Formats: sequence, structure tokens, C-alpha cells
Amino acid sequence: MAADRALVVQHGPDGGPGRWADWLAQGGLELDVVAAYSGAPLPSALDHRALIVLGGGYLPDDDTRAPWLAPTRALVREALDRDVPVFGICLGGQMLAQVAGGTVRGAHGEPEFGSTPLTLRAEAADDPLFAGLPAHPTAIENHVDRITGLPPGAQWLARSEHCPYQAFRVGARAWGVQFHPEATADRIRHWSEERLGRYGVDRGRLHRAALRDEAASGAVWQQVALRFAEVATAAAV
Repeated sequence: MAADRALVVQHGPDGGPGRWADWLAQGGLELDVVAAYSGAPLPSALDHRALIVLGGGYLPDDDTRAPWLAPTRALVREALDRDVPVFGICLGGQMLAQVAGGTVRGAHGEPEFGSTPLTLRAEAADDPLFAGLPAHPTAIENHVDRITGLPPGAQWLARSEHCPYQAFRVGARAWGVQFHPEATADRIRHWSEERLGRYGVDRGRLHRAALRDEAASGAVWQQVALRFAEVATAAAV
């Protein structure tokens, strides 16, 4: 087993672990990033302290366009079965929900882009990662697909005005989020203006709003990253 290392599945060239790489390293958790979108092979079995599945422009079972999703789902299933810590971001959170028995729908509900206020639910007060966070943190969103039903027994941790399932936990050590805690405001500058324009969204306005929120939101998601590193490095797997 890779000591104090997490396996990270990346789904696109612009969708890396971002600021979470440094924050997790501060917590003693180094990353082995697999650029699955480029054809880099995923391991057939999980040999890490934790699994992190990043975001991307696919549904969790879009195997025709993204054939690496099937082996990624198998790794998520293995992690759940073995109680290996998991953190799923956007597509990764949707995949965790689906693998654990929840539902996901494409192009469903109102899209969310840019810095978005969240509301923590009462269940977050006892959660190892979300306990004690501000009641209304902001986070960067970039999604048109969403979770429509949480897995049986999941703890529902956070919502937004337009998307109910923003954060949840499955079992003791698997978290999924719809937002992007790893993303800085600068990443918005690289988003497709054409795609945003189809939804009537101005990229420059999104970037400026995210910059205003970045100091406060960064402090929140750094704390979550450090807590996840603590869970992962303490995991007896």
C-alpha cells in the first residue's frame, strides 16, 4: 500500500486537483494523479490511503465518451466496500452517489456557475469534515448535471438555493460534493465563454465575484482538505 498517498482520478486537462494538492500535502497526504482522460491506466485495485475523484464534463456512467469511468466506478465501489476514505468532486461526487445507490440526472434543474452561497444542514454539525464551518460558505460551481437522490442512509450536509444536494457523506469516510473546493477564481478565466454564453452567463462577472469571495472561501475549503488528509492518514487500510 502507498503510505500516506491518495489516488486522484482526473477527467480532463483543466480539471486537476488545484489548490487541494498543496493543502493535502500540508496535512501529510501526497497525491498520485492519474490523467485518465489521456489514456493513462487506472489501477485494477486500490492501493492507497484514499481515493479522490475529480470533476469533468460527463455523467458518471458516460462510458461511451469516457471509457475510463467504468474502472473509476469500480475503484469507488472497492473504496466503499473496504472503508477507504473517498472525496468526490462534482462528477466525482455524482459518481459516489450513483455507486452507493443514489440517482443522477443530466441537464437537470438550474445550472450553477461561479461563486455560490451554500447552506450547511444540521447534520453537518457532527461531520468529521464539515463540523464547525461557517453556516453559509461560498464555493465555485460549474455544473448542469446533478444528483437527484442521495444513497440510502447518506448524511445530507449542505445545499444551495438551486441545487439541494451540494454535500453528503456515505458511511463513515466517503464524501461527495457538487461544488469545486479545489478551484480558485483564476480557473474561471479558462472556462469556455461560448458555453457560458449559452446560459446567459458572463465569464468576467463570474471571475470578479469569485475573487471577492476567495479569501473567505479558501480558508473554509483548506480546513476541509486538512481534515480529509487527517482522516486518510489515520485510516487503517
